[in-house]
Amino acid sequence: MKPFRIADIDDSQAPLLDHLIELRGRLLRAFLAFAAAFAVCFYFSGDIFSFLVRPLTAAFPPGQGKLIYTKLYEAFFVEVKIAMFAAFFVSFPIIANQIWAFVAPGLYAKEKKAFLPFLIATPILFTMGAALAYYVVMPTAFHFFLGFEGQKGGLKLEALPGTGDYLALVMQFILAFGISFLLPVLLMLLNRAGIVTRTQCVAARRYAIVGIFIVAAVATPPDVISQLLLAVPLLLLFEGTLLLMWFTERRDAKERAREEKAIEKNAEEAGKAVAE
Repeated sequence: MKPFRIADIDDSQAPLLDHLIELRGRLLRAFLAFAAAFAVCFYFSGDIFSFLVRPLTAAFPPGQGKLIYTKLYEAFFVEVKIAMFAAFFVSFPIIANQIWAFVAPGLYAKEKKAFLPFLIATPILFTMGAALAYYVVMPTAFHFFLGFEGQKGGLKLEALPGTGDYLALVMQFILAFGISFLLPVLLMLLNRAGIVTRTQCVAARRYAIVGIFIVAAVATPPDVISQLLLAVPLLLLFEGTLLLMWFTERRDAKERAREEKAIEKNAEEAGKAVAE
């Protein structure tokens, strides 16, 4: 029986330790990038909040809107949350770069080429969803919510939104629309990995439609307008992804046919050379 030696374990674990050391370095760089972005964003948190509050300001009649806070520390923690929220978006390119630099060496050149479009499409689609939420959905929803102000039973019904509640609502809108707009990336990754095909997605279209409306109902505030403004773009993105799958699967089929033809040609040439 071969004696047990510590050196055997150390030799086998050396590559793992190297990867862990590299991972620690990548995580440290990502954290430092986030910390630096947080410091800058906290300094400008007032300006950032002023930007986020514009849809609510526009929904109120001129000069009549106000935000309140009922806890003494609420305004401070709102600025901290704003800084963290903004710092993630500012530092995301660096964080994504560190993740890619750690994962890329383990991929083949073909896999890198296939994965790179998804890495580029992710921030673009998220920004599109967030922009739709900020410039279209939030103003529409806020006008709807403020439409309930007025006289009720002889009493004045007035909206007095709190800073913390408003920030939570804004973050809910932006994250819900931004993350939901990543649906094409998810579907295309599953398709490229061979987990789902376009035929399966088409067959499950009715279930996908129901799922999209359920996600829209859960991710947005409980009003029909916000839910429709999220569900309709998701349906369009789903159909657009099916069309993109059709093009990619057709292209892949042509490439496989060319490769098989080239293999057969090489086999015939090799057979002729052997016969000669």
